Amino acid sequence: MKEKIRYVEPVITSDLARKMVFLAGPRQSGKTTIAKKLLKDFRQDIETRYLNWDAAEDREKILKDRFPAGEGMLVLDEIHKYSRWRQTVKGLYDKRGDHLQIMVTGSARLDHYRHGGDALQGRYHFHRLHPLSFAEIGGTALSDLEDLLAFSGFPEPFFLASEKETKRWSREYRTRLVTEDLQDLEKVKDIALVQQLVLRLPDLVGSPLSINSLREDLQVAHQTVARWVQILENLYMLFRIYPFGSPLIRAVKKEAKHYHLDWTVVKDPGARFENLVACHLLKWCHFLQDTEGRDLELRYFRDIDRREVNFVIMEDGKPLQFIECKTSRRNNPGRSLKYLKQRFAQAEALQIDLTGKDDILDKNNIHFLPAIKFLAQLV
Repeated sequence: MKEKIRYVEPVITSDLARKMVFLAGPRQSGKTTIAKKLLKDFRQDIETRYLNWDAAEDREKILKDRFPAGEGMLVLDEIHKYSRWRQTVKGLYDKRGDHLQIMVTGSARLDHYRHGGDALQGRYHFHRLHPLSFAEIGGTALSDLEDLLAFSGFPEPFFLASEKETKRWSREYRTRLVTEDLQDLEKVKDIALVQQLVLRLPDLVGSPLSINSLREDLQVAHQTVARWVQILENLYMLFRIYPFGSPLIRAVKKEAKHYHLDWTVVKDPGARFENLVACHLLKWCHFLQDTEGRDLELRYFRDIDRREVNFVIMEDGKPLQFIECKTSRRNNPGRSLKYLKQRFAQAEALQIDLTGKDDILDKNNIHFLPAIKFLAQLV
């Protein structure tokens, strides 16, 4: 069977001809598969050209600067766990960058773990790999979207297409992130409390995340909970989006909402659908940031009068799209979507329906369309 080409592969191949490529993203999203496939495409020996910091033999080679000789491609996986990884990569690129295509991959935010100044500035292109999405699987029908909702976008559980195996995978995945990956990168003593936090967070998807409430639940300091949430974000377990504010509206400006890269942990059907859409939108924003340099942001809207819209796409600091998610078709737009459209007429207002079939532009210039049609336009 022909190997599937992931959405980032063509641009990574192009970028490797000019600079190093850093590929970050959640564990088991396909980074290693992509790296090894590219080595194969470049006709490189995977055994010698793929070095993983987690493998003792490869770690020794990295520590002793015993990298394969000659031109070609080299993959350094999880090297950010090494405290001197930036110096190692910089030295390798400065000495051999004219004839060596270097790819660095990691399951934590490589941009975060640069720690302060970036000694590698100008030497690499940074890409973020996301799990599979509706467009990437070639989805065309509601059944395809239902499969994504049920089995997640992570390749292993999605292709197994088993509810039981998805639950097993998800539990093992979260346990490994907290007990192994977190400990590799951060000093956290109260792992049991972090595990409680991980179990609590999915129930809070879709609402502003109150660190103070979590602090009370866990009986720890506010600063401690805030740090734990940031660590989970750095490990790509979750991500946060922040409120959109403007002088034209009385928006809240503090509390973020959060979503999970593995949306199957969210039990409420409406919140899970919202989470899936959030992941698709973030993937699209990151792809255009990384490949075209566009200044895109994913936010949400909520004001002091309790009006709320699920998502706001910003470009260059201005609203580009307002997006509301519904699990079933409603004939009239919500008051919040109408409110924003009236104040930002240039922005597109969309209401996407999980089970909807009609594609309609109403008298308020609000676009109603099925989720499958909207998501298929993304990446």
